Amino acid sequence: MWFKNLTIFRLTEAFALTPSELEQKLQALVFRPCGPHEEFSFGWTPPIGKSSDPLVHAANGFMMLCGKKEEKVLPTAVVNEMLQEKISEIEDREARKLAKKERTALKDELIFELLPKAFRFSRKTYAYIDPKGGWLLVDSASAKSAEDLLSNLRKCLGSLPAVPLNTLDKPSVNMTQWLLTQEAPDDLTIEDECELRSLEEEGGIIRCKKHDLSVPEIKNHLDTGKQAIKLAVNWAGRIAFVLDEHLALKRLRFLDMVQDQAADIDAGSAAERFDADFSIMTLELAELLPRLTAWFGGENRS
Repeated sequence: MWFKNLTIFRLTEAFALTPSELEQKLQALVFRPCGPHEEFSFGWTPPIGKSSDPLVHAANGFMMLCGKKEEKVLPTAVVNEMLQEKISEIEDREARKLAKKERTALKDELIFELLPKAFRFSRKTYAYIDPKGGWLLVDSASAKSAEDLLSNLRKCLGSLPAVPLNTLDKPSVNMTQWLLTQEAPDDLTIEDECELRSLEEEGGIIRCKKHDLSVPEIKNHLDTGKQAIKLAVNWAGRIAFVLDEHLALKRLRFLDMVQDQAADIDAGSAAERFDADFSIMTLELAELLPRLTAWFGGENRS
């Protein structure tokens, strides 16, 4: 199982729970589908997928978990149309205009009536804890989704001291310098994608994809004050990703060097394949994260 994005949290205290202890804590919030009048539900589900599997998948000291959120969909246009019909019916019958408070109450009643019939969709968010390294890593491109998972994990654990990764150097400043000088850290290769933003409050944004970032036009934009807020890079020929100004890794790709290593492992079942991929991925990321912080002057833990 390969993560496609990475939102990174630093554990500010040692994580002392064993996999079995974490499993017991997560049992307090096992996933269940939405009730008839619930708009959404969240709970933990086995990472491998079978309901009989544990909620925590452990390998090499790393602990994988998976949050599942189910939501109901009520099309706004449908709700508004039905609401307007109800409002018009009452106003015609009573020969008066409904107050804002009455309209809001009608809308709430309508949503309550429609929720049991609404379409449902669900999505899973994977994460894993690295107690030795002191990390919580979430496979999400959305900071809000990652924070939601962290919030629900805290509900189960009582507390979990964790903060977004922060470095001494500002990522956008260093990435801008890499582009200006075309000199990145030795184990990092700049690829063919970036996003540049003006420092002015309502300044423009330039997006480049499949573009030679060493050409003069890129330098011209940087010379006028724009900064790199996203940059596609390749770490040591092992992992490629788009790094953003908040130290999130988007469109994470484990390259041939890593994939070949995974392919060499003879996995006889889907569970064994999951375990092998998870083991290799976590060891790779355990090596990448210290390098990531080093590119930006080290961690800022103040």
